[in-house]
Amino acid sequence: MRALVQRVSRAAVRVDGRLRAEIGPGLLVLLGVAEGDDEAAAERLAAKVRALRVFADGAGNMNVALEHREILCVSQFTLYADTRRGNRPSFMAAARPELAEPLYERFCELTGAARGVFGAQMEVELVGDGPVTVMLEV
Repeated sequence: MRALVQRVSRAAVRVDGRLRAEIGPGLLVLLGVAEGDDEAAAERLAAKVRALRVFADGAGNMNVALEHREILCVSQFTLYADTRRGNRPSFMAAARPELAEPLYERFCELTGAARGVFGAQMEVELVGDGPVTVMLEV
């Protein structure tokens, strides 16, 4: 599993022009599931995201975990794009929907994340909170 984690002041996701979910300060997680991933990977990644210390402490250092802040999670199979050959990405490493969707849902449950709609065409809006974007992989 891979996650692109962005610290945000706020974020929202829309499906068919309708607001599906929105959060205030917290993390926007774009989540990719690969062939071979399992529930243990979802559990490890969820724990890592919740414990990730990317928020400022009293001294202004990134030393504080999520705590009371929110998470918005959006499924993102394109995190497994392979662009080593040619100019058209290959997504062969991404898990099939029947594997990926339950693991996406499990990750969201474990993190308490608001979520988009798995497999839908989504519009994601975010207001970044500083230069904090982290790639995680388990």
